[in-house]
Amino acid sequence: MYSQAKVIAGGLAHIPVVIAVFYFILTTFNKRALKFVEEAKTKKTEAKNVEPQKVTVLKTEAPKTEAPKTEAPKTEAPKVVKKKHADVPVNIYRPKTPYEGTVIENYSLLKEGAIGRVNHITFDLADSDPFLNYVEGQSIGIMPAGEDANGKPHKLRLYSIASTRHGDNFNGKTVSLCVRQLQYEKDGETINGVCSTYLCDIKPGDKVKITGPVGKEMLLPDEEDANIVMLATGTGIAPMRAYLRRMFEATEKEKNNWNFKGKAWLFMGAPKSANLLYEEDLQRYLTDNPDNFKYTKAISREQQNTKGGRMYIQDRVLESANELFNMIEDEKTHIYLCGLKGMEPGIDEAMTKAAEEKGLNWSELRPQLKKAGRWHVETY
Repeated sequence: MYSQAKVIAGGLAHIPVVIAVFYFILTTFNKRALKFVEEAKTKKTEAKNVEPQKVTVLKTEAPKTEAPKTEAPKTEAPKVVKKKHADVPVNIYRPKTPYEGTVIENYSLLKEGAIGRVNHITFDLADSDPFLNYVEGQSIGIMPAGEDANGKPHKLRLYSIASTRHGDNFNGKTVSLCVRQLQYEKDGETINGVCSTYLCDIKPGDKVKITGPVGKEMLLPDEEDANIVMLATGTGIAPMRAYLRRMFEATEKEKNNWNFKGKAWLFMGAPKSANLLYEEDLQRYLTDNPDNFKYTKAISREQQNTKGGRMYIQDRVLESANELFNMIEDEKTHIYLCGLKGMEPGIDEAMTKAAEEKGLNWSELRPQLKKAGRWHVETY
């Protein structure tokens, strides 16, 4: 057994050793702490030096993602077209807030013996506020009166505008449409289209809800020396009428300060001669502008193609393949297609054959024309 004095003496003897061990631990900790701080400072300094390099890499890599835009000149053409038409009015009036225009006139465009029913309808825009202005190649929406079978208001239909921005009377306060009454057979019964029948039946003085204008696909180029090829069937003549009035009506030229110097070529398809629309005006343009206007008709029930079948617009395209593609190869030429959607396959097939005769591939050429803003289609 140790005495209490010995235990105390032994404990006191170990105090220097404990202090030494504690001092050693504290010194080691301080050294490591200082080393850690120095390493942290070094890493921060290195990070600062490295960061500018990362930014530099990003700056040099960025152009790689933009290279296709500059390496493919063909994609630049649509941008140019959009810039030119940036000021085109769109959706001045919408379905929730339509403009109620007054019918000025509504008359048939067909001659005796024609098939169906096609009317020219003009609306007064003078009271619209904001003013419902538009340009050639656009469309407006019509909201027919009444309700559908479910008791809901009829949905609007879009119609290509058949007048220039100055209207048929050149006062700049009207808009005109060319409307064919839709009719089809269902279960042995003749069904009339809702909106087309409504429009063909309205009378001067009636109020009609109008929306729009809409569309930039069918706009004319600004260049006076552009060439315009137009392929139309039936009421697809509507935008073409607006183009031709802008080109060849003397009053239009004065108001627009735009003198068309290129060549306009209209291919028009109709079932019978009595169904040709605006024929008197077209013949007048031919007489007055023989060097600038060409008019080719395809009357399916009265003319035959080279194979002895009915003459359609695609047959006329094939007949004129060489001259037509000489024009298409000119970068100043624009092609416009408007009418029933069913006309597209026939036109595409005709263009394919016509292109082959010139050693061209239409499947490659058409997308190029589209990208360049030179191929314009509006079918329904």
